[in-house]
Amino acid sequence: MLLKDQDRIFQNLYGHHDSGLVGARQRGAWDGTKAFIANGHDSIINEVKTSGLRGRGGAGFPTGLKWSFMPKKDPRPSYLVINADESEPGSCKDREIMRHDPHLLIEGALLASFAMRAHTCYIYIRGEFIRERERLQAAIDEAYAANLIGKNNIHDWDFDLFVHHGGGAYICGEETALLESLEGRKGQPRLKPPFPANVGLYGAPTTVNNVESIAVVPDIMRRGGTWFAGLGHPNNTGTKLFQISGHVERPCVVEEEMGIPLKQLIDDHCGGVRGGWDNLLAVIPGGSSMPLIPAELCDDLTLDFDSLTKLKSGLGTAAIIVMDKTTDPIKAIRRIAYFYRHESCGQCTPCREGTGWMWRVLQRMERGEAEHHEIDLLWDVTKQVEGHTICALGDAAAWPVQGLIRHYRHVIEERIDARKAAQANAAE
Repeated sequence: MLLKDQDRIFQNLYGHHDSGLVGARQRGAWDGTKAFIANGHDSIINEVKTSGLRGRGGAGFPTGLKWSFMPKKDPRPSYLVINADESEPGSCKDREIMRHDPHLLIEGALLASFAMRAHTCYIYIRGEFIRERERLQAAIDEAYAANLIGKNNIHDWDFDLFVHHGGGAYICGEETALLESLEGRKGQPRLKPPFPANVGLYGAPTTVNNVESIAVVPDIMRRGGTWFAGLGHPNNTGTKLFQISGHVERPCVVEEEMGIPLKQLIDDHCGGVRGGWDNLLAVIPGGSSMPLIPAELCDDLTLDFDSLTKLKSGLGTAAIIVMDKTTDPIKAIRRIAYFYRHESCGQCTPCREGTGWMWRVLQRMERGEAEHHEIDLLWDVTKQVEGHTICALGDAAAWPVQGLIRHYRHVIEERIDARKAAQANAAE
């Protein structure tokens, strides 16, 4: 059962309609916003808690619970920071929101900021997003001109919204590295604790949320948390923007219910796997940092946080990378390993040294130049990196390699044996 059109939140996902204020209002944006604010801070947080919304940036932490951690009585200013540094390979949903439905994000930023008693919000946008920033800034200018935000606005909550353009570093998608960059320093993650809710931007209480997490809040308020909770599966509620790329007939971004079967998503929205479902080798279900899942586990796979965790993978940003049987899985993971080696900030030794080490070993494995015992050695190194760094980039680098060894160890062994056999034949 596909998502009904009346349940779609992002009604202009493909940019077929006006992305400006007039078009946004025709689609329902900014309707009832003042009433939601008049009901008080806690009413918004409670509605988001009722919805069961979990963070759409990858971690899947309950959004309403995260907001409730912000102090209610603190002399310091509070801040909302929206993470629009969409740099995970395969992920391309937030850019569509900023290009085609930016007013949902702006309205959501106002409501979320009010809920957490913040008068200022920063949107940290990826360095490569030039047109997206221009479209978003134009929408913000419209909102200021219409007195929807700013000082003494019609909603009776002073609120300023600023766009900060990043420099293109993947590490700045990590919330504390993002805050460091926003403050004008090198983008390197901070030690936690203290957590941003206590000591965040400029040393003040701060919540960092993903673009999609904030953009769905206005519709949750208008339609009710129970409506959102009624979509998807228990503990995995609502709609989700899925991004399907790789070996499918029609790569796309589509809004669907959480928990939709993978096969249905690919067949109905992407025209199927290139060469048919039987030609599927594996999928990476949540962006490049998530361990791949082989085809034999994909027939009945549903796309939600809990189902993928059981398979030792994760939903992440729901960026689904499809690989057919023409794919060399060792080469694919080797390329991903190079990306994380390149993007490591170098602050933590396990990540700084381990990402390069894993990439170099995978290079040799791709050519069949390794030894069988090195497969276990590579696994051990991933475990020395995973969980031993300040931020999750070490985990993100280790997990794809673990997925490769877990499911395609035989391919590595066959590659090694084939090279040895070729060398033996050549020697004769």
